[in-house]
Amino acid sequence: MEIDFHDETEKVSEEHLDLISQLLTYAAKQENIAADSELSISFVNNDEIQQLNKQYRELDKPTDVLSFALEEEVDQEIRIIGADIPVTLGDIIISVDKADEQALEYNHSFSRELGFLALHGFLHLLGYDHMNEEDERKMFSRQEEILNEFGLSREK
Repeated sequence: MEIDFHDETEKVSEEHLDLISQLLTYAAKQENIAADSELSISFVNNDEIQQLNKQYRELDKPTDVLSFALEEEVDQEIRIIGADIPVTLGDIIISVDKADEQALEYNHSFSRELGFLALHGFLHLLGYDHMNEEDERKMFSRQEEILNEFGLSREK
């Protein structure tokens, strides 16, 4: 899987990028996502993610992660069949400020929080959601299952 990283904060190390790449590649295999799929992940500060949250979700506050799926089918959309092009899953935006705050709050590492947020955003790109209790239970259960199998448990 091809991941295009953009770090606007200059706070995310190569080790963090490698961890996220390995985690999402593992998750993609678990979810049967094509190996040539693509996505982008941008790391921003709270001000930037707050602007995006306000613009796209009408919530004027910073959040930890936003996902913008590109592969959602819309009614009356023409589906391209037989095209030999990689699947572009979408974009994930992560607030490094929020990741840092939440790592402290939940008493685990910054690496674990970045991995958690990247996986959470990735699952949203795949259609998982948490708008009701059943969907939330399904998404969060899958999230923890992947994190634990990968070896990125809360203790890390």
